[in-house]
Amino acid sequence: MDFSKLPAILTPDLGLLFWMLLAFLVVFFILAKYGFPAITNMVTERKNYIDESLKKAHEASERLENIKQEGEAILQEAREKQALILKEATQTRDAIVENAQGKAREETARLLEDAKAQIEGEKRNAMREIRSQVAELSVQIAEKILREKLSSDAAQMEMIDRLLDEISVDNKNK
Repeated sequence: MDFSKLPAILTPDLGLLFWMLLAFLVVFFILAKYGFPAITNMVTERKNYIDESLKKAHEASERLENIKQEGEAILQEAREKQALILKEATQTRDAIVENAQGKAREETARLLEDAKAQIEGEKRNAMREIRSQVAELSVQIAEKILREKLSSDAAQMEMIDRLLDEISVDNKNK
């Protein structure tokens, strides 16, 4: 292969290589003097920022753990208070129920006594009414007997039987 026919950019001569090397060294020197320290400084700052962020994240994680523990303690305390309140409510409910049952027993006893008194009063009224009806019937029987001519004992017995039959039929109709 013949390199002489290639363009000059692909086959540089010694003078071009010298100037390219010199330009490279100047740029490298300038970068080493000013660029690399700035880049290193920026990387160091970034590293410090990341380290500080990690430290803050760790502290936040610890705070969050403390908050969780405090929250659990608060929840446990709330559960204990809830249990106490429920126990007190149950005791209050039981006392109210017992009180209501006592009042219901007293009211039932009072109503039973009132009912007994009312029944006794109605019984007395019924007895008075029955006595009154018996007396009235007796008077009616005596009146009918007196109206009849009572000539003989047989007629009297026949009359009494007939009147009693009439009275019992009248009572059934009422």
